Amino acid sequence: MLVLLPPSEGKAASGRGAPLKAESLSLPGLADARAAVLDELVELCTGDEGKAREVLGLSEGLRGEVAKNVELRTAGTRPAGEIYTGVLYDALGLATLDTAAKRRAAKALLVFSGLWGAVHTGDRIPSYRCSMGVKLPGLGALGAYWRTVMDPVMTEAAGEGLVLDLRSSAYAAAWKPKGAVAGRTATVRVLHSQIVDGVEKRSVVSHFNKATKGRLVRDLLTAGAGPADPAELVTVLRDLGYVVEGEPPAKAGRAWSLDVVVTQIH
Repeated sequence: MLVLLPPSEGKAASGRGAPLKAESLSLPGLADARAAVLDELVELCTGDEGKAREVLGLSEGLRGEVAKNVELRTAGTRPAGEIYTGVLYDALGLATLDTAAKRRAAKALLVFSGLWGAVHTGDRIPSYRCSMGVKLPGLGALGAYWRTVMDPVMTEAAGEGLVLDLRSSAYAAAWKPKGAVAGRTATVRVLHSQIVDGVEKRSVVSHFNKATKGRLVRDLLTAGAGPADPAELVTVLRDLGYVVEGEPPAKAGRAWSLDVVVTQIH
């Protein structure tokens, strides 16, 4: 099973470990593309700060994020699973998993990134600021840029197993599974169900969407579940207590779309 996650906008501070060793990152097929994004991002942030903030979509109060990017090659690193914070990662709670679940997480979890393309949670990276929605002056929109190099690398990473895609739309733009891989892919939407005047109404609640996805991944890792395809995933999630709705896609070579329905927001 391969689980695709979005990063967090906010990130923990860089660690005290050794500086970035780009050659040690997983998915080496992305190395050249990573180097190009890193070079341009550092160059952008070393120049005019106002322009850098405009390109990165940062307010005056976040000017420190520009300075952070200047130091990307020399800053300390820590595992990506520690760098990414926020609602989904708090609910996932990587640090509190048992040993077996941590091993599963190291193999299964892949975080998409505007700077790195995608990294495993054990890859050591510095803290940075560069979302997939950024349009760098030389490389253009990062979603489109990564899409040109991602397919063969991700198809190999997916192998013959299930792909559980929990990415937000901006990060999903960087790679769309195709063919047989798409048929083994399940995307998940979290819906809040409530009764209003005797009628059920469902809505997407951003914060709870992220929290539920984090708990869902944690439960799968803790249970040692290894569903081979989306149909098995539905069964496993229901066994874990989730209310899941979804049917096979109408045509072969398309991903399953699953709804996880919840009645309480927490």
